[in-house]
Amino acid sequence: MEGNNFSDISKNTTSNSLCLNSVQRKLLLIAAAVSSGCGLAVELLLGTLASYLVGNQALAYGIAVGGFLAAMGAGSYLSQFIAPNLEGRFLQRKLLLAFVGVELAIAPLTALLPLGLFALFVVNGQLWLGLFLVTISLGILAGLEVPILTRVLEMQEGVREALAGVLALDYLGALFGSLAFPVILLPMCGMFPTAFILGALPALMVFAIGQNFSHLRGWSYVGLVLGILLLTLAPATIPLSNNLENNLYSAPIIKRVQSPYQRIVLTRRGKDVRLFLNGDLQLSTVDEYRYHEGLVHPAMSATPSKKQVLVLGAGDGMALREVLKWKEVEHVVLIELDPEVVKIASRHPQLKALSNNALEDSRVEIINADAFLRAPTLKDNFDVIIADFPDPDQDAIAKLYSEGFYRRLLTRLTDTGVLVTQASSSFFAPKVIACIAATLSEVGLKVNPYTVNVPSFGPWGFVLASRHQLNLDKMQLAVETRFLTEPILHNLFELPKDIQLGNVEINRLSHPVIVRYQTQARWN
Repeated sequence: MEGNNFSDISKNTTSNSLCLNSVQRKLLLIAAAVSSGCGLAVELLLGTLASYLVGNQALAYGIAVGGFLAAMGAGSYLSQFIAPNLEGRFLQRKLLLAFVGVELAIAPLTALLPLGLFALFVVNGQLWLGLFLVTISLGILAGLEVPILTRVLEMQEGVREALAGVLALDYLGALFGSLAFPVILLPMCGMFPTAFILGALPALMVFAIGQNFSHLRGWSYVGLVLGILLLTLAPATIPLSNNLENNLYSAPIIKRVQSPYQRIVLTRRGKDVRLFLNGDLQLSTVDEYRYHEGLVHPAMSATPSKKQVLVLGAGDGMALREVLKWKEVEHVVLIELDPEVVKIASRHPQLKALSNNALEDSRVEIINADAFLRAPTLKDNFDVIIADFPDPDQDAIAKLYSEGFYRRLLTRLTDTGVLVTQASSSFFAPKVIACIAATLSEVGLKVNPYTVNVPSFGPWGFVLASRHQLNLDKMQLAVETRFLTEPILHNLFELPKDIQLGNVEINRLSHPVIVRYQTQARWN
């Protein structure tokens, strides 16, 4: 008797609900994939934007990804309050209408909120608070999507089949979004056009769904108009964001490139051309020679042989220029992660002239790769290894200053060879140079930290290291320079009193303490 009653209820529920045809079901599953892909891409976009603006990559992605996921959980919980008392056809129609409403809300917010965050940073607003609120807003809306779609599908298929179908497409969409953003969208379209493209996709899904559900036909045209509008406006975000970005620099921007790895900006005021990577100054043509002479020539002077040289980073070619001044050099391998940096340095007239066309020298071999992975696998051993990496303010860069990397790199250093690395600001981040010296000592090298005053940066630190104690008094400067002299060269290693070594931890892959040392209070 109870079985018959249950059968009757099931039949009544089915008869009162919309019977989904195969096209409608596939559309709803595709919507799950699109929603997930866009959601994950937006998480990455927000994390990338925040880390570009303020440099704290771990915190930026922590808020963007962690906050987004937590907000999605809240959205999933809130979904139960959508049409809690309806059944059958009325419930299904209400859920589909709610899904359309969520998509139409997500579309413009996805497009506009990242641009709003950028504007907030430019006017010195509370970026972290803004990032949190943007993440929570988009995350709650994204959290509503999958539960609503599952409830719609389970009315026809049952819970198990509905969950299996929706979650399968949800995870597949997440995979596509996680790959499409860094590989295709960001490098090809730029950050803010990408936001508008991501915003257009949910709106266009509303059009596709509405065309296949009669009671949503009117909303489908709203989705179509909104999607076309966002796609049309996407190119307009480029001059708008460029104008905002101009306010971040003290000189006019003459070139900007968004590579898969970083934001590259060139500015010029008079004869001073400056290169910035993710907002951090890399060189000024007015005084870059001080930095690069200080980086290269102590190492080149300290070793009896300098035929084979390995340069890591330094895709601008200035360090190469100094290396190639030494006639003994026969072969230089340059490993630079970002080919766009090399391209700009090879083509921009002032940078090209300043480097003496070093990047085109026949002795130079350029490899575009991650130095962490590629350098230890090289077949040659090198008399001099020069590491000119960005400051270690992110975990991804900190690995290039780690004990594990130095151990692997030593396999490519000759017995009498020397290694030198830049070591950040010796005044603003004094524990960084101490940490690098301690880490190099940990792998068995004798270290010689030193500083050079570069007007654009202030006092700047370097660490020279080798397997044997170097006789610094016998170093000879056998090339033409603009800043260094032999007396200055010998006195570089007299550290100022306010730079104290020791009292630091070793920087390891599993514990990148150098990031903390790089972001200490003096920078603020």
